[in-house]
Amino acid sequence: MQEKYNTIVVGSGCAGFNAADWLYDLGVRDIALITEGVNMGTSRNTGSDKQTYYKLTLAGDEPDSVYEMARTLFDGGSMHGDTALIQAACSAKAFMKLVHLGLPFPTNRYGAFVGYKTDHDPRQRATSCGPLTSKLMTEALEREVARKGIPILDGYQVIKLLTRDNQIQGLAVLDRESRGYQVLHAQNIILATGGPAGVYADTVFPVSQTGSTGLALEAGAAACNLQEWQYGLASTDFRWNVSGTYQQVLPKYISVDADGHESEFLPGYFDNPAEALDMVFLKGYQWPFDVCKINGSSRIDLLVAQENEKGRTVYMDFRHNPTGLNFERLSAETEQYLEKSGALFGTPIERLAKMNPKAIQLYRDNGIDLYREPLKAAVCAQHCNGGIAVDANWESSVNGLYAVGEVAGTFGVYRPGGSALNDTQVGSMRAAEHIARKKWVSDIIPAEFTPPEITYGVRSNLSANLEARQKRMSRHAAYLRDPEEMRKLYQELCQWKEKFFGETVIICDAELPFLYKSYDLLVTQTAMLSAMLFASEQMGSRGSALVKGAETADTAYNNRVVMTDAVQSYFEPVRPLPSCDDWFETVWGESER
Repeated sequence: MQEKYNTIVVGSGCAGFNAADWLYDLGVRDIALITEGVNMGTSRNTGSDKQTYYKLTLAGDEPDSVYEMARTLFDGGSMHGDTALIQAACSAKAFMKLVHLGLPFPTNRYGAFVGYKTDHDPRQRATSCGPLTSKLMTEALEREVARKGIPILDGYQVIKLLTRDNQIQGLAVLDRESRGYQVLHAQNIILATGGPAGVYADTVFPVSQTGSTGLALEAGAAACNLQEWQYGLASTDFRWNVSGTYQQVLPKYISVDADGHESEFLPGYFDNPAEALDMVFLKGYQWPFDVCKINGSSRIDLLVAQENEKGRTVYMDFRHNPTGLNFERLSAETEQYLEKSGALFGTPIERLAKMNPKAIQLYRDNGIDLYREPLKAAVCAQHCNGGIAVDANWESSVNGLYAVGEVAGTFGVYRPGGSALNDTQVGSMRAAEHIARKKWVSDIIPAEFTPPEITYGVRSNLSANLEARQKRMSRHAAYLRDPEEMRKLYQELCQWKEKFFGETVIICDAELPFLYKSYDLLVTQTAMLSAMLFASEQMGSRGSALVKGAETADTAYNNRVVMTDAVQSYFEPVRPLPSCDDWFETVWGESER
């Protein structure tokens, strides 16, 4: 491992591998990709019934344009217009790269990439390779990185980003095997470490994914919209989204008490069984919990949560039809969808086998047979729409530090399903392009790092402290937010952060990786609570956050983002959608210079 690089990419998901691949192709060769574990992370280990990739329409007779797609993204609220336009403008380029790398996105017999409608999508821009789209993306991009001989430094945990005068100088890493420290110097760092998955107890993120948002926050980078998350129904024995087809086949929802007594609970909360089933169907493509739909499809989330509050466990049962199922009494939308899918028959598992057999195989591969057992489910955190604030090149407020993928705060209140996968590719490409235009300063000023004093003892309190924080975050600062409890927790975490290394006890050096992860999550949780408290007090209930005692926010707040720095959270106006005068000769002339 050399000591100096032009650029270091941190993270081995589809954003990180794509950044390294683009850097190489753009002529930036003095690079390395560093990762805690090449097979860890969200990209490789998550999905849904058919994991969606969102891009410009490339099939059919429905009109679409770059600006139309940008408007859809921007109209989600509290999203910057320039990054929305870039995500739209570059979506076809990023998508076709994946096609050329062998991703099996379906085409019709004429070669058009057919699409479907996803949540918050007025068109049919969505496509999919099945339940494991992001895994296939990651594997294809990893093959390219390996083929080009780009160094992959596997088994190293970044524990600090090193700066001087707001300029990145390098990073400090912990060798997860030897527990030794090392400093690497770099002019640029691309952070591609995924969302802050470890801040909650109830989460659909894979166990291997925790996030490193705290690294950037500690380095002085500002954050944007940390209060904006997506929460929705997920299986918990095996962490996976139960969106799309899992809901559209109309499973039976049951809850079981501590004595094993089972009951079907949804019909009792609706005027008739058909209404309940229509709401379950809508959860398929209205999967995220939404305060504007609490009298519609998001009522299902609240009813599931209500059963959990009673101490009961909720299951989705695909073996038996729900009470009162009569296809002729369903809404026209529900019935027509099932009819076009050839699924107006049988039990939920039979309908799922007809519509999406891979969705059944996915659970079978992870030890759950939907033919034989119900699926345990709960409302879980799934995606952070906010993150580290970036500009049009995905560069943070710290010079030379770029944030790409879910660690970047490039979305606001709502986003179309699958747009995050497009953003991993577009954002990492833009960061690489910006770095490629820079002059490389090879004589980087040496960065310094002194590890903190670690407290050792006969009994570790590390796991217990983190689990307590995660549970309180899930209970008071997730889709249901209690400002009073959040403020108590925020004050406690601020105090705890100041004395973390002095009062956190570990037994031996084997716990060092977990120790640094816990501190990173503490920094992130504190910043999140700052943003959530500010947003709750200023705007009330909004998006995926139902705030106790608050009204639903007015759409006038859509023209602002919530910024969070080391001191406080505050509003900033969104950057508007750019108005482009794209006269060809003018653009051509500028590109020739």
